[in-house]
Amino acid sequence: MDLKAALPDLLPKAISWAEAEAIRGAGAGRELTDRERDFARKVGVTHPERIRVITLDALPMPTDPPLRAAAKQTGFLDPGMVGLTLGHSVFICRGHEIPRLLSHEFRHVYQYEQAGSIAEFLPGIYFKSSSMATLRQPSRLTRELMSAPTSNSTFERTAGSHALAAAAHRAR
Repeated sequence: MDLKAALPDLLPKAISWAEAEAIRGAGAGRELTDRERDFARKVGVTHPERIRVITLDALPMPTDPPLRAAAKQTGFLDPGMVGLTLGHSVFICRGHEIPRLLSHEFRHVYQYEQAGSIAEFLPGIYFKSSSMATLRQPSRLTRELMSAPTSNSTFERTAGSHALAAAAHRAR
């Protein structure tokens, strides 16, 4: 799939899907423990009380065939993933509810909070401007996503470094 050509059609679908999953997660997830709220604060989350953790057998995946294909192609929803954050909803595969992964996902919550919403965050991944009306200014992250697995993206590296810092802090 030519992601650059498909992006104008895929991005609104991705936002709708992510918003719907986040709402579902907010209703089905559990509140954080006191310890988990501390982890969230340490990685910058402003409103840890809004986070809900949803434990499931497999991460949610779009049912729309082109969106699903794009998610797989970019590695955004790689089969090996065990955590996914959409807004304040943190989806974790059963058996992987460990502090390091939670800290990593909480850093993504922080990134969503900084953007203001899912609808602002997702386009921000692809564009310097959150306007979906233009494709003239792809961001550095768009270029990363088009050429490398998601695990190498700036957002993932930042979240990963905070998870490592949280793990080191707990080890003391």
